[in-house]
Amino acid sequence: MNAPEPAGYNADFLGVPAPMPTAPGVTTVALAYTHFSTLHRPDRRLAAATAVAIDGASLREVERSDDWRLDDRLPAEQQAGEDIYADNDLDRGHLVRRRDPVWGEQAEAERANSDTFFYTNAAPQASSFNQDRELWLGLEDYLLDNAGDHDRKLVVFTGPVLADDDPPYRGLAVPRQFWKIGGFTVGGALGTTGYLLDQTPQLGALQQEGEPPPLGEFRTFQVPVARIGELTALDLGPLVAADRMPVPAPAPAALVDRAVRLTAYADIRGL
Repeated sequence: MNAPEPAGYNADFLGVPAPMPTAPGVTTVALAYTHFSTLHRPDRRLAAATAVAIDGASLREVERSDDWRLDDRLPAEQQAGEDIYADNDLDRGHLVRRRDPVWGEQAEAERANSDTFFYTNAAPQASSFNQDRELWLGLEDYLLDNAGDHDRKLVVFTGPVLADDDPPYRGLAVPRQFWKIGGFTVGGALGTTGYLLDQTPQLGALQQEGEPPPLGEFRTFQVPVARIGELTALDLGPLVAADRMPVPAPAPAALVDRAVRLTAYADIRGL
């Protein structure tokens, strides 16, 4: 018997609406997987956004597969596949973290684990950037542990900042920044916090087209959710108004002025 068609991300998972971001005016393809969804940009060959529901009370340990593959629901030329990652130092960076959707019944959890290895859920990242970002990788766990009503449920939205001036490599514009929004409930209402990870090169000019672009040491910031909307041109819906990051008084005119460099989870504001 064939596995059931995945339902994808559930916008009502928290009991309050937390819809997936949309990209007005841009051609996208919505792809549903087990407990998560991606909003794919065929023109950039990458996801513009991903959304995952995490049930911390029923997470399972499933062996990592590393079976990266294209999604046959899209033409191969619209996906950033193995040709981008071969023979270089670029990692296939998971957008939806492998462990996040791995919950529920065993077969369901195993499907979710496997689904995270579609190339539609990856973006190229410098190997040192991807392997050493402990703070970024642990954000979901930290947010889950601090969810307002301790119901052990969390939704996480993640994606690359697809900028017009991203450096080219093998026909792909490689993102230099990534964003994340955690969603949870606080007193029965939606709460969110936003984060930005930056691998922008600090020094040096771009390399030749045949070489990976230089990507700098990663830096993690807490930023207003609205700032993520500005950077990505995504419609974040109710995620913006639910932002828990406190507004200083008087508030600065530019949202970018409110970015807070994170060196530890204790630096996070509004939780």
